[in-house]
Amino acid sequence: MLKNSLNVIIIAIAVVISSYLFSNAFQNRNKSNDTISVTGSGKKDFVSDLIVWSGSFSKKSMTLKDAYAALDADREKIKSYLSGKGIAPNEMVFSAVNFNKDFETTFNENGTTRQQIFTGFTLTQSVSIQSKEVNKIEELSRQSSELINSGVEFYSSPPEYYYTKLAELKIKMIAEATKDASIRAKSIAENADASLGNLKKSDMGVFQITGQNSSEDFSYGGSFNTQSKNKTANITVRLVYQVN
Repeated sequence: MLKNSLNVIIIAIAVVISSYLFSNAFQNRNKSNDTISVTGSGKKDFVSDLIVWSGSFSKKSMTLKDAYAALDADREKIKSYLSGKGIAPNEMVFSAVNFNKDFETTFNENGTTRQQIFTGFTLTQSVSIQSKEVNKIEELSRQSSELINSGVEFYSSPPEYYYTKLAELKIKMIAEATKDASIRAKSIAENADASLGNLKKSDMGVFQITGQNSSEDFSYGGSFNTQSKNKTANITVRLVYQVN
């Protein structure tokens, strides 16, 4: 009888101790999961400091020799024109010449091909200029129609705008976004009568560059606008803090 009573007491004590340990572990587990997740953002407007402008020109002739001669003449006109606008010879980059054999296809009444008639060679070449004189080259791109008036079949492409200090800008914006997220986290904790503990995790969003005052959408992989001289950069940082 005494032995059975002793066993019951031991079992009861074991149950109490087990319950305490389980309850304590459960509370600590919940405590370790008390976190705050916040997202901070950094935004900066800037002006491009590098411009790339290009254009192409072409000539067509029945013989390859004549086509090359005509293209060479146009190239010299373009060099002279650009030099007159203050562009140094080493700033003009001419591509290799591309050529195509052109044919005109005639058809039978049933729609099948009758024959292909050779109509000549078309030669095309492009020229590009890269410069930090953004306003100067921008204006030049608008005036390039003057080449057409001189007899050159010139096709101007829209300028592309870049920023050479992008790496420095990213560092500053990450710091700004991190500070913004930290302030948000502290505000949330204070309003909840808690205090922030250690930083447990941080994630950085993709870098987005869009034209200023534009309706461009952000891209999942990050956007990089090259059509606008005036741009806006955005980045987000997500921080996860322990809450005490």
